[in-house]
Amino acid sequence: MRVTISLLASALLATVAAPAQTGAPQRTPGPDEQRTIDADRTAPPPTATVRYGADALRSGELRLPKGKGPFPVAILIHGGCFVAEMGGTGMQGFAEMLRARGFATWDIDYRRVGHAGGGWPGSFEDVAAGVDYLPTLAKRYPLDLSRVTTVGHSAGALFALWAASRPKLPAPWTPRAGRPPIRSAVAIDGPGTLASLVGPDVQVCGKPVIVPLMGGTPAERPKPYRIASAMDHLPLGVTQLLVFSELGPFMQPYAARARAAGDPVLTLSPPNADHFDIVTRGTPNGEAVADWVAANAFKTTR
Repeated sequence: MRVTISLLASALLATVAAPAQTGAPQRTPGPDEQRTIDADRTAPPPTATVRYGADALRSGELRLPKGKGPFPVAILIHGGCFVAEMGGTGMQGFAEMLRARGFATWDIDYRRVGHAGGGWPGSFEDVAAGVDYLPTLAKRYPLDLSRVTTVGHSAGALFALWAASRPKLPAPWTPRAGRPPIRSAVAIDGPGTLASLVGPDVQVCGKPVIVPLMGGTPAERPKPYRIASAMDHLPLGVTQLLVFSELGPFMQPYAARARAAGDPVLTLSPPNADHFDIVTRGTPNGEAVADWVAANAFKTTR
């Protein structure tokens, strides 16, 4: 049964942070969140854990499938309402599902509100740096940089779409020369814009998170909000795969705008889904979402 947004807020507030990294108190997770945590904990270890920046928060887990490669790459970006105390530290279970389907996965962490330097612009700088680290990884590991997709869940969905918008952004946000193009972006139950979530974020996350993330309101900081929102840069020129569940109502305006702008947009609404089972390894909805992403990430659709 689908839970309501108010119950989702309780679930998101129950997310367990990593005390060693964030210093945030440990919270008791709700049952849906706990199921995802358990699945992540039982995932096989990554091929390598690599820092792309100055500290452990700016690092990622690389997983390679069996075989010689080169392998298509999925850059995974976790959610957590953009804040340290709710933020996870990865999408290990979903990464493992994609690895089992032939993808190399680069599962990145990043600073969030509550971490030194987190919020605007630090969180976005970290995501950009993590994405741009792929050519360095490819010097050692068999990665196919002609087939790269970004995959974000919840708040991470905003970053997955934003990363695909970077070629349309001004410096210093434009990808550096030689960085591989993103072929598709996958947003799993998360937004493509920020300004319209000021106010509703309290309902979803249990407290304001967008204004703290951006350092002010949209009226006070219009340029950062515009840079941070993929919806303001449509068409992105890449295929977008949108998975709707609890946050589907917040995603519909983005989907409509992307289609109207001419971008290829595919959507999936798993039956009886909740916010967490769609990325949980071993659940019917989680496995179905992984199948759908694997089948469509590099499919040309017009």
